[in-house]
Order: sequence, then C-alpha cells, then structure tokens
Amino acid sequence: MNFKHLYYFWVAAKAGGINRAGEQLHTTPQTLSGQIKLLEQWLGRALFRKRGRELELTSDGQVALGYAEEIFALGAELETALRQHRGGQRVLEFRVGVADSVAKSVAYRLLEPALSVAEPVRLIGSEGKFPDLLASLALHRLDLVIADEPLSRRISVSAFNHPLGRTTMSFFATPTLSASLKGDFPRCLDGAPMLIQGAASSVRQQLEGWLARNQLHPRVVGEFDDGALMTAFGREGRGVFMAPTVLEQETVDQFGVEVIGRSADLVEEFFAVSVERRITHPCVVAITQVARRELFST
Repeated sequence: MNFKHLYYFWVAAKAGGINRAGEQLHTTPQTLSGQIKLLEQWLGRALFRKRGRELELTSDGQVALGYAEEIFALGAELETALRQHRGGQRVLEFRVGVADSVAKSVAYRLLEPALSVAEPVRLIGSEGKFPDLLASLALHRLDLVIADEPLSRRISVSAFNHPLGRTTMSFFATPTLSASLKGDFPRCLDGAPMLIQGAASSVRQQLEGWLARNQLHPRVVGEFDDGALMTAFGREGRGVFMAPTVLEQETVDQFGVEVIGRSADLVEEFFAVSVERRITHPCVVAITQVARRELFST
C-alpha cells in the first residue's frame, strides 16, 4: 500500500471534500482525486460516492477511515516520542493553535502555565482562523486549539470542548479622548469614535445588538481582526475600544488609557479544544486549571 495515497484519502475524508483537502495540502483537486483513485484501485473498493455536488464516504470508506485514523495517530505519537528525546533529555513538545479572534494578551495569560509544568516544554504556537486550526487538530498537527467559541456539532471533527472561563467587557479611552466624551456611560458612546473587533470575533455580534438595544450610534473609525492592532490605535486616542474585564488593570497600565465603563451584557468566553475527552496532557491540564482557578475565578 502507498501510504501517501492513504494520507490523501484521510485528509479528504476529514476535510469533507476534495477541494478543501486540496487547499490544506497545497495541491490541486485533480492531483488529489488521482491519488485517491489509485488507492481505490489497489483496494478494489470505492471509498467515496457522489451525493449531489458533495462527496460522502461509502461503507468501505468508513472502514478505511477508521484504520487511517489509527495509523496516522500512531505516526504522530512516534514523531512526538522521537522529538521528545534530544541529547538524552526528555522535552515535551506542545503544539497549540490560537484563533486570530483571541486577544494576544489573553492568549499569553492562557498559555503561560504550560511553561511551568515539571518537565521541560517546547511550546510551538501558531495563529489562524478557527476552522483551519480545527483541521490541523484533526490531522494531529496540533495538540490544542484556544478559541473564543466552542467547536460546533456541525463541524465533522472528532474533538472536545473544554471551557476555560468567561469575562465581561470593559470600554477604554485615552484621558484626552475620555474628557471629550459627552454624558455618562453608555450614552457617551453615541457619536463617539470607536474601534471594534472584526466580524470573526465572538463579541462583535453581541456589541452590535447591545448598541442597538441602547440606541447608541458610535462613529466606527476602525475594524480589526487583530486585537493588538486595535489597541495600538486605541492607545493613540483614535477611538474607544473594548477589552476583557479580567485584563482591565493590565490594559490601563500597559496602554495609558482609562476605563470609561463596563457592560455585564457583553461576555467573551474562551475554550480549549482538544482530541482528548478527558484531559491528560500536562500542558493542557496546567492551562485549564490556572484559567479556571485564577484568570477567570471572579
């Protein structure tokens, strides 16, 4: 058996289609289809069948997927085991992906405990869109994904949500901008320049609904997927911006801004998504314990 063909089949089955798998593997759909066809010819069984415009696994394909899962999971374990022994010292490699909608300061606070476990750790961090990170998790390229939304049941990835905590949101402005605002919070936001999170952020829709309910119409001067870029504009006085209340003092100290108000109606939640139903990885155990006990304890 050509395991490259099996790997292509596995990725296509996990991704839910040839085109999406081709994007993940950086190859053309035609090449991918050809490789899977060779596997089907070698096995003497059809692994996919067409259903409208989509592909679905046949019963033989379901069996093949189960074996492929075991084969590549063992391969990932082998790779990790060999990498963990460098110069006679065991090094625990921890590969984590952070959704780009999660603020960098929150991500750091969440991941920091992973470096405090008993054994030496090599943290390999990456950032990306939540669906892309889930695909990497399914392919065992990541041990954990940190996100501000849970894994949806509609996504065909065998993984589990581990809630880390939740926080309300605070509003910040530079002293100069704060002094120019009219009225008390939240009325002072009406007509005020504002910097908001991008559409991918879990609090974006909440914010829009909250503004509408309170009949507030701020002047949006910037929209950012990157929270660090948003706060960079905020510290220069370009607009009012939001950040998690759990990081309120840190935001004030770091950026020289003031808290102009808080809303208990705006809540951001954080999740660790892993392939483990019961957490055993020491880094993930440390992250979840510290998050629940300290960071989001109030």
